[in-house]
Amino acid sequence: MNSKHPETLALHAGWRRDSATTAVAVPIYQTTSYQFDSAEHAAGLFALQQLGNIYTRIMNPTCDVLEKRVAALEGGVAALAVGSGQAASAYAVQNLARAGDNIVSSTDLYGGTWNLFANTLRDQGIEARFVDPTDPEAFRRATDDRTRAYYAETLPNPKLAVFPIAEVAAIGRSFGIPLIMDNTAAPLLVRPFDHGAAIVMYSATKYLGGHGTSIGGVVVDGGNFDWSSHPHRQPALNTPDPSYHGAVWAEAAKPLGPIAYILKMRVTLLRDLGAPLAPMNAFLILQGIETLALRMREHSRNTLLVANWLASRPEVTRVIHPAHHRDAVAAERTARYLPHGQGGLVGFELAGGAAAGRAFIDALEMVYHVANIGDARTLAIHPASTTHSQLSIDEQLSTGVSPGYVRLSVGIEHIDDILADLGQALDRAHAA
Repeated sequence: MNSKHPETLALHAGWRRDSATTAVAVPIYQTTSYQFDSAEHAAGLFALQQLGNIYTRIMNPTCDVLEKRVAALEGGVAALAVGSGQAASAYAVQNLARAGDNIVSSTDLYGGTWNLFANTLRDQGIEARFVDPTDPEAFRRATDDRTRAYYAETLPNPKLAVFPIAEVAAIGRSFGIPLIMDNTAAPLLVRPFDHGAAIVMYSATKYLGGHGTSIGGVVVDGGNFDWSSHPHRQPALNTPDPSYHGAVWAEAAKPLGPIAYILKMRVTLLRDLGAPLAPMNAFLILQGIETLALRMREHSRNTLLVANWLASRPEVTRVIHPAHHRDAVAAERTARYLPHGQGGLVGFELAGGAAAGRAFIDALEMVYHVANIGDARTLAIHPASTTHSQLSIDEQLSTGVSPGYVRLSVGIEHIDDILADLGQALDRAHAA
C-alpha cells in the first residue's frame, strides 16, 4: 500500500486476500497452535531467526492484520495487539521500567490508568511521578537517572486539554527518554509520531472498534527512537535478557528492522504475562476501523454542536471541550494538534454538584449510561461516582473530575435527537 490516506489504509493496509482461499475479508483464525514445517523450522522460530506463528498467546494471523493496519494508520513500524487497553498501558511501561525505576506521567489521565500507575505499578517497584502537563518543563524537573519513559494522553479523558506532545517529546529525547502517548480519544485526528512521540498505545475498545462489542488494546512502535544510543538510560533493551538466552534486544532486533521495543514486548511480556487479544475481537475491531475516518468526522461535528449548545444552558456552569478552553495556551495547542476535529468527548459541570449530576444521568432516555467511550451511540457517565471513584478527592480534582462533572461520549445519531434527550434530562434534573 503506497497510500497515506487514512480512509484507504483503514480498508486495505496489512491485507489483500487469503492465500489459501482468496477470501477478501480477513478470516478469524480461531486456533491455538500452528503446524511447524520441520524441527529446524520450529527451532528457527523460537530462536527468532525468522518471524512466524508459534502459539496464539504470542501471535495470530487475524491479530497480525490488525497490528499492521494500526501501525500503518499511525505511521509506525510495528504493533502488538493485546487483550485490553489496560494491558497496553501496563505493557508499554513494563517493557522499559523495572523495580527501582520510574516514569514521569501527566496528571491528566483516565482514572483506571492513574490507579494502575499510582498503585499496581508502585507495588511492582515502579514509581510514577505525576506532573502538570500545562508546564512541559515539569517533565524535565521530575527526571532522574532512573527515569525510563514519559507517559501522557493526547486528549486526556476527562480533562480534554490537548497534551503538548512535541514539547515533551523533545525534552525526553534530550535525555534518551521516549514519550509514550495514549491516543485512544484522538485516532486519525492526531498522529503522535509526527510530533516526536516514540510509542503510541490505544484502548481499541473505544473508537477503533467503535461499536461497544470488543475489549482490546494495541501498542505501536514508531521505529523512530534509537534505543542502542542510550544504553545506560534504557537497560531493558541494552542488557542481556536471561529469559531469552541473554538476548540484547537493541542488537538482536536489528536484522528484523527498528522493532526492538515491540519485539521485546511480544516475546517477553506477552509470552510471560499472557494478555493476548482474542482473534474474534481482532476481527471485530478491524470491522470498526474500516469506518473510523467517517465516524471520527461525525463524532467531532456532533460533539462541537453539543458543546456549543451546553454553553447556552443556564444549568451548566462550565463546558469542558478542546474548543471551549479559555486558556490561550490550551487554545493554541488545540489549534496546533487538532485542526481537523476535536474528537467525540465533552464534559460539563452542573450548578447542583454531585446530586445534579446523578439526577441528570438518571433522567436520560436515549443516551446510554455506561462506563465506556467511543461507541457509535451517545454515552454518558458521572465519573466521580464511577470511573474515578477509587481515587481520592484530591486525585480526582488533579485529573479534572469535580463532583458535578458529567462526561459525554457523543455518538453519530442525528444531532436533533441527541440534543432533545440532553435537554429533557437537564430540565428534569433541574426540577428535581
